[in-house]
Amino acid sequence: VQLQASGGGLVQAGGSMRLSCAASGSIGGINAWEWYRQGPGKQREWVATITAGTSTTTYADSVRGRFTISRDNAKNTVYLQMNSLELEDTAVYYCNVHRMSTIYWGRGTQVTVSS
Repeated sequence: VQLQASGGGLVQAGGSMRLSCAASGSIGGINAWEWYRQGPGKQREWVATITAGTSTTTYADSVRGRFTISRDNAKNTVYLQMNSLELEDTAVYYCNVHRMSTIYWGRGTQVTVSS
């Protein structure tokens, strides 16, 4: 499985941004998709999950109500819509997929929120 994240960049506080994560390769059997992030000087933290079957979503407390994870099955792509961005959301954002007993990670995309 190969994952390609995109959509990062510079945005002002209070603004919005949408990240995409496109999967290719052996994508059959994916159970869930996730977004993580790693801010400067911080450990990587979980942001959101969407399951493959029922599209059940869960969010970290820090982003609930502001971020929305969704997926487009036809495009094998997951999105992270980020609204009301805060300075603390500045991070490299990574997507992953859970496929059988393996977790596949993509390269991150930088999101910088400015004041």
